[in-house]
Amino acid sequence: MSRIELININKYYGDNHVLKDLNLTIEDGDFMTLLGPSGCGKTTTLRVISGLERPQGGVMLIDGKEAINAENAFYLEPSKRGLNLVFQSYALWPHMTVRQNIAFGLKIQKLSRAEVDKRVGEALRMMRIEEYVDRYPNELSGGQQQRVAIARAVASNPKLLLLDEPLSNLDARLRIDMRSELQRLHRDLGMTIIYVTHDQVEALTMSTRIALFKEGELSQVSTPVELYMNPIDLRAADFIGNPRINLLEGKAERLADGALKVHSALGDHVFARQDLTDEAIPSGVFEVVIAMRPEQVQIQREASPDALPVTVYANQPAGSETLVSLQAGQSDFLAKVLGLAHFEINQTVYVKIAPDNINVYNAETTRLIKRARVE
Repeated sequence: MSRIELININKYYGDNHVLKDLNLTIEDGDFMTLLGPSGCGKTTTLRVISGLERPQGGVMLIDGKEAINAENAFYLEPSKRGLNLVFQSYALWPHMTVRQNIAFGLKIQKLSRAEVDKRVGEALRMMRIEEYVDRYPNELSGGQQQRVAIARAVASNPKLLLLDEPLSNLDARLRIDMRSELQRLHRDLGMTIIYVTHDQVEALTMSTRIALFKEGELSQVSTPVELYMNPIDLRAADFIGNPRINLLEGKAERLADGALKVHSALGDHVFARQDLTDEAIPSGVFEVVIAMRPEQVQIQREASPDALPVTVYANQPAGSETLVSLQAGQSDFLAKVLGLAHFEINQTVYVKIAPDNINVYNAETTRLIKRARVE
């Protein structure tokens, strides 16, 4: 078991309030990614969990037992928390071989020679680095060194594995390979993993849940699909997705039956009551923001009764996909088409956007008021 509960955690650096009454539960077996831009508090949260930082307020439980109680100045030593931490910088001993690096912590635990050899062998096979066992760190690539660092961490069978931006020093191809390895590692070991990154692709592709941070507070905690399809506010919507989500101004009004009628450059839409969130909706007509992902905009060359005529502003073929900038009245938005496609600038095309895929936000509060449906 390795369930982590952070309750009203507060952390200051001088007058800088870095974590503000943070509440987060990480369930046993989660691959929880702490996501957000630089300075949002995600790495500080990881360091509090690991014991490298002591918060000035709050409680942390590991499997229901106190590891932090700031009020009583109780802080369980990092070595007793049953976790291992992998840094961005690898932190390998340069004078030790791969085998010796992985075995070092096991020997400190005074395990038998046979047990050390067994665990080292399992870690080497798991990270597919058996052929590098007698090499030194300076003889390895960055990706190989990162595999060694992870192998060293998992060899001690920790309940909890903490990863602090471990792939940021790798090139794009190696990052893809390592994402696959980490996903497989999580499945094979079933351990709880807490992963820090500012890279949303890493978060969306590997996690079972994502905690999105904003200025020391949690903005949203949800599955990758839910976070992508239904960002909780406009700031989250603008952060998640590449290319960025389309945001168009509109006006809305609550109907007598509880449905929401929205008017924008995309036309009129009526959204059923069951698709609305619990956010309060103003009376009368109010300003909203319509949001939809570029891949949800379908382009066709011929007119049809349910398609909206728009103008091509720019056409950007990018090999596996084509990005098409479109204009509807005074509003600009982007469509993503799979494969190579060509459209002339100023050409009239016709678009369809499934109402189920549209998000609506209250422009004043920035909060989500109409959800996209997730299959």
